[in-house]
This record gives sequence, C-alpha cells and structure tokens, in this order.
Amino acid sequence: MNDINTTFLKPQVMPDIQSLHDERALPIEQVGIRGLRHPLMIRTKTGEMPAVGNFEMDVALPAQVKGTHMSRFIALLQKHNGPIDSAAVVTMVREMLPLLNATEGRIQFTYTHFVKKAAPVSGVESLMDYEVTWMAKAKQNTAGSIEVELNLRAVVPVMSLCPCSKEISEYGAHNQRSHVTMSVELDSNTKMTVEDLVSIAESQASSELWGLLKRPDEKWVTERAYDNPKFVEDLVRDVAGQLESDQRILSIVVEAENFESIHNHSAYAKISLAK
Repeated sequence: MNDINTTFLKPQVMPDIQSLHDERALPIEQVGIRGLRHPLMIRTKTGEMPAVGNFEMDVALPAQVKGTHMSRFIALLQKHNGPIDSAAVVTMVREMLPLLNATEGRIQFTYTHFVKKAAPVSGVESLMDYEVTWMAKAKQNTAGSIEVELNLRAVVPVMSLCPCSKEISEYGAHNQRSHVTMSVELDSNTKMTVEDLVSIAESQASSELWGLLKRPDEKWVTERAYDNPKFVEDLVRDVAGQLESDQRILSIVVEAENFESIHNHSAYAKISLAK
C-alpha cells in the first residue's frame, strides 16, 4: 500500500500575499533581514580565508506594496558563494535591487578577519584578529542605472605610549592597548583589501600588536613604543592623514580609544574628513 500523499505534486496557484496592494500609502525605508549568520570565503592579500558573517540585508518598499520577498535575500546570499572582496560586495548589492523589485537597498555584514603576522625579531608566526564590516548601499537613479556607495570599517588593536608620561617621568612611561576604528567610503570601481586598511593604522601607532611574541620581540616592542609616543589625538590625526592621501578613499571617519592603564576610564578622539 502506498502511503505517500501526492497532493503537493499537483500544480497549484499559490497566492503571493507580499505583492498585494497596500491601502495605507506609507512607504517603508528599510525592510529585510537582520542577524543572519552565513559562511563566507574572504579574499585576502595573501589568498582566501573562511569566515562567518553576520548579515543585514534590506530594501526600500514602495507605499503601494504590502511586503517584500524575504526568502530572496537568502537566495541571493547563497548564490554568491565565491570569494568575497570589494568587487563582489558591489556586484551582490547591484543584483539585489532587480531581484527584490526595489529601487534602493543595502547589504551589511561583519566578520572576524585574521592576518598571519611574523614577530619583529624572532619571526615566529601567529594570527591577529580584526573586526571588519562591509556595507554597500545601492540606489537606482532617474536614468535607470544603479549607483553604489561602498563602505569598509575595521577595528585595529594597537599600542600607544603616553608622551606626557614619558616627558615627566625619570624612567618609564605608561602605555596601553588602543583600538583604532576606521570607517571609509570607497570608490566602488576600485579595490581595497582589509590588509590595506589595517596596515595604515598599525604603521601610525606607537607599536603594532602580535598574537605571539618571544622575549627578543617583547624587548623590541617595548622600546619601539617608548621611542614613538602617541596621544590619542596623535593617533586619529596621523591615521586620517594617511587615509586622506589614498585616492581610492572618498570620505573618512577615524576614531581612537585608549584603554588607559593609569585611569579607570578611556581616552577617546574622532576625526571626520570628506575629500
């Protein structure tokens, strides 16, 4: 006896409730999905790296349309299973608008980016982690073409040594771990890797950080920081100055937070530049 219910195999016309007309005449600025974790393959400076992204994907909904097709966000993401870089993010958001019958939309995802680094003296290798966010906004203009705004954000841990402490102390100076956060708008037709951005922040700190250091490396880092003191103000100005000279970057926001070792509070600075 065959117990399989074959009803679902018969052709059916199922109602598309999302596409119904809405009488309330209220457009929605953003509607979509949030908090979606999805595996990624990231294209890095040296190859490819697996990661897990936390995604937000949304579009603008016209006043007369009842709802958007949420499943199409997932379908788009699963379609783009190749290596992700700046060009891939732009391609994905361009494809999202016609797929969702939208004139505006946004894709944003955050993940942990790992870079293999060699210690400055011993050369021992270890991984450093950075929090990275890509965001692409797409909008269809009056001519029907799609314009894309592309943004990259990276949080880079570094070391800073206080110039004042060094100047007033007979020996030593207080230092601390700092976070430099860079948010840049990129030319959507050019390429920038996460490593390009990370290296700028690390080069302007009292010292960069490593996951693993031997004693000769620790000596090098300590002395490097002592010879290169930086206030939080110095950090944001020096990093912003380097970013400003990069022709791929259209606008800049740099923030620095020093997790002070002699206070129970942080020192903070922010600078914004439009090129």
